[in-house]
Amino acid sequence: MRKINFSAGPSTLPLEILEHARNELCDYQGKGYSIMEISHRSKVFEEIHFGAMKRAKEIYGLNDEYEILFLHGGASLQFAMIPMNLSLGGICEYANTGIWTSKAIKEAQILGVNVKVVASSEENEFNHIPDIDFSDHADYAYICSNNTIYGTQFKDYPKTKSPLIVDASSDFFSKKIDFSNIALFYGGIQKNAGISGLSCVFIRKDMVERSRYKNLTSMLKYSIHAENQSLYNTPPTFAIYIFDLETKWILKQGGLDQIYNRNLKKATMLYDCIDLSEGFYKGHAYKKDRSLMNVSFSINKDLDPIFVQEAEKEGLIGLKGHRILGGIRASIYNAISLEQVQILCEFMEEFKRKYQ
Repeated sequence: MRKINFSAGPSTLPLEILEHARNELCDYQGKGYSIMEISHRSKVFEEIHFGAMKRAKEIYGLNDEYEILFLHGGASLQFAMIPMNLSLGGICEYANTGIWTSKAIKEAQILGVNVKVVASSEENEFNHIPDIDFSDHADYAYICSNNTIYGTQFKDYPKTKSPLIVDASSDFFSKKIDFSNIALFYGGIQKNAGISGLSCVFIRKDMVERSRYKNLTSMLKYSIHAENQSLYNTPPTFAIYIFDLETKWILKQGGLDQIYNRNLKKATMLYDCIDLSEGFYKGHAYKKDRSLMNVSFSINKDLDPIFVQEAEKEGLIGLKGHRILGGIRASIYNAISLEQVQILCEFMEEFKRKYQ
């Protein structure tokens, strides 16, 4: 019996994608070999590779103004690649809303970039999205759209004259995005779009040009990967195969409008369960900034681990909060159904009745 997996990432995948991949694991489309065994230069893999790129841009409604890159190193390598490629020697501005922006800031500082933190919610345990005032003349302005640990999320992105960089690792493919001022949009895709080992970067072509004349090694240069259509070296082929299946699944669901509506219903149900618990469950994030992807809450230091243990006995896994924040966390990404969230809420009601 499959568990209901609320892990923050790598996270649950749609069952039909797992079954599809299982059926093709040893014999891809009756060709007599696994997709993991075939050359990334073959026509068979190129169909998957370029098909995934095309559908990913279709999902977000992007045109040829943007390149799409499939890269190694997860989101964390982008913390360094972004300042390496896009800093011009001026100020690079960051909004610090959690551990991942803190790490991005640190990487930029290691590189000697002139970093300015324009807003932070660190003094309040990152429990809200702070007011942000980016300047008009920065080399770029950087945000993380959703914070997995603390359960906060930008409802709307800042409107900036400086090129906007968005780390969307944990709400990738979860809702429509206004790309009008976004210069680079990226994510490690092991939450809503596949398995670990792959990062997906949408980069505006003028940003590619900015990187072209940088004195960087080839593997760290956006322009090299763009010129070679993400085939400069051997890409993570199986991760791209799963990503391709995810793009097909999202379009089959009706696209991002339907995905978002379902995510909103799931989050509303779970937050109602917390808010109507008469203080038994306590949410971490300010209500106005609550994430639709990661719901962080707690009971108390004694009951939190008991909650996690008893949930596991009921087949609900991945609910232990991150070691930095503690408590409880339910990640309700695209592949989690409304019915599965209902099962979690029913468990929470029973747990409250038992221990209140």
